Amino acid sequence: MTHTTSAQFTVGKLDAGMAMLLTDDYQLIEFPSVLLPKGVVLGSVVNIDVGRDKSAEQRQRGEFRELQEQILKDFGTKQPSAPVIRAGHTTQTWTVLEWEPLDLASAELRSLHLYRDGQRMMQSLPTTLEAANSIRAVKTTGLDVDHEYEFKIEMRTSAGTLFSNAVSVKTHSLENLSGVCVCFGECESQEEVENMKETAKRIGASWTDRVSLSVTHFVARYKTGHGCEAALRYNIPIVKPDWLLACEANSKLQPAIKYYLD
Repeated sequence: MTHTTSAQFTVGKLDAGMAMLLTDDYQLIEFPSVLLPKGVVLGSVVNIDVGRDKSAEQRQRGEFRELQEQILKDFGTKQPSAPVIRAGHTTQTWTVLEWEPLDLASAELRSLHLYRDGQRMMQSLPTTLEAANSIRAVKTTGLDVDHEYEFKIEMRTSAGTLFSNAVSVKTHSLENLSGVCVCFGECESQEEVENMKETAKRIGASWTDRVSLSVTHFVARYKTGHGCEAALRYNIPIVKPDWLLACEANSKLQPAIKYYLD
């Protein structure tokens, strides 16, 4: 403690929170009552010593610098990373685009937009970081058969706008059935399901036990069960096994509309 100064005051007003102190030249200052000595009443004369604590100042300045450096480290040096995308399952008329978990550092996600051949699409993408890092995929439909496209994602954040890498996707020809991915529902028997799996294998298609974005057709004899309900939610065509047999017989993707399960 250095440069100590002493001053004398007369208590002019006193209450539970604040006291009014009067100097010899009739200047008034407010002073916290809790800091006054016990027994002080209206009219009491008090001496107040005021000093400068340089060591405390240096300590506080050091703590403030450390706080600034930490804020700079946490919020000022790390920037959001550009999205990284890849092509997922592709068919004759649609493709699934997937992305790695988004790294926004300390920024906030404003929006995500899908671009096809340089044009922004009116495609619904997740609007929150939590949803974007949970879903991490989008199906874009209405593509031309046997056609090549370029896709990328625009990510707008509170720290600026970043574009992902561009990926090229070529849709399949009608004769290329490798993009067909079926999920089987309730059929006449397990033997029928096994036969359809063999059919899918012969034409180069794939099959799965779970409905997802990659499923192109839900094959069943009866419109019941959780899988069928999921197919309806995903807007996946629900077709009879005859559709799969027709694809094999014609060595070509067949329109699903003629084989819809009513």
